Amino acid sequence: MIPPMPRFATLRLSTHGSLAVVHLARPERGNPVDARFLDELDEAAAAIADDTALHVVHLSAEGGVFSRGWSGDAPPLRDRLPFRCLELLPQPVVATIDGDALGAGLELALACDIRIAGAEARLAMPEVAAGGWFGGTQRLPRLVGRARAAEMLLLGETVDAKTALAWGLVNHVAADGDAARDEAERLCSAIAGRGPLAVRYAKEAVSRGLDMPLDQALRYETDLTVILQTTADRAEGVQAFLDKRPPRFGGR
Repeated sequence: MIPPMPRFATLRLSTHGSLAVVHLARPERGNPVDARFLDELDEAAAAIADDTALHVVHLSAEGGVFSRGWSGDAPPLRDRLPFRCLELLPQPVVATIDGDALGAGLELALACDIRIAGAEARLAMPEVAAGGWFGGTQRLPRLVGRARAAEMLLLGETVDAKTALAWGLVNHVAADGDAARDEAERLCSAIAGRGPLAVRYAKEAVSRGLDMPLDQALRYETDLTVILQTTADRAEGVQAFLDKRPPRFGGR
């Protein structure tokens, strides 16, 4: 039997079928990132990773702000890699950005696989003034390129949702926060309906392949494809196509 999901003070974790939902849960403080949040996010990610019935994760925030960033003393970073737990999850993570995503708040969203923003979202990286980063100097240029990343990091200027979309910082922009959540939920549902093993291997191939030379990454992709060919899900997908019916994937 799968144990119940743990309860937290800084976030809410719930499951709905094959969907895990993580809500930042301190809207009265702007959903800050602090040491306790980092600890609880690591614990929540571990619980999600251990549950093979979960196929996709939706990360969002309560209130009209995603996160205004770090709160507290100097961040305890010596022995940890903040938000790496999201990147290492086997399940894809879809983030809804409603309102401000600033500093560590934006860096949290950068660790997700897909980002949906409301039209009023504002994104910024002001840490040069604040003194510290949570992975933004590495994740941001991988998404938007060196020049645009340098502009955000060195100037600390705020980027609106329309510009974020044009730069590739977010995948979609919706009319408002509610519409952004609806779009994120639609994408989560679409991902959950696909073969869970294929989805996990696709995330793994993209994540690991970016850090490999192209030839090595292509061989890694081939290895994962060969493994997929031996799974019951692959056989089910083929049979469902022949039978003209929706597939019934079992994650095996």
